[in-house]
Amino acid sequence: ARIAFASAILALAGGSAWAQQSMRVAGTIASFDGRVLAISSAKLGEVKINLTDNVAVFGVTKATLADIKPGAFIGVGATPQSDGSQRAIQVTVFAEVQRGQGEGHRPWDARPNSTMTNATVEQTVAGVDGQVVMVKYKDGEKKIVVPSDAVILAYAVGDKNELKPGAHVAIIRAMKKPDDSLEANRVNVGRGGAVPQ
Repeated sequence: ARIAFASAILALAGGSAWAQQSMRVAGTIASFDGRVLAISSAKLGEVKINLTDNVAVFGVTKATLADIKPGAFIGVGATPQSDGSQRAIQVTVFAEVQRGQGEGHRPWDARPNSTMTNATVEQTVAGVDGQVVMVKYKDGEKKIVVPSDAVILAYAVGDKNELKPGAHVAIIRAMKKPDDSLEANRVNVGRGGAVPQ
């Protein structure tokens, strides 16, 4: 968790230079030899990624509105609305060991003109357009509207045994090394039909 948190801090501090040195890779596992993970990606073809010795694996499952409760630490990919609220595209309920990771509000690189807010749920209430969730982070707070079509996922601590051919995986930051190889210290793997993004 410390390494992931440190990576998040570096990502925020590094700005565009960081973005050029890392890439998001999502797809299905073609093979895994215990060290090198080969991923078949619709966008990138087959990509080989070296996993660090201390790689963190998180299982990703489908979740529901009931899992977005006060005190939970969540990540919300959203579209900003004219009233200042955020309309959720995807909500991820983090595992407790991930609390505080990437905390704050910033642009989201998965979709154009979208934002990512990692924060603690303060309260939830039913609204006309969907569930309204108030979240707080160290520098502020946001009102999130979670419509019925939002994808809701939850993370749980997993292990390398889940990295099997055919499994859906996503690596948020595969780091480009000087020799152009890719390295990652975290892999999200789908469970029960969930597809990590």
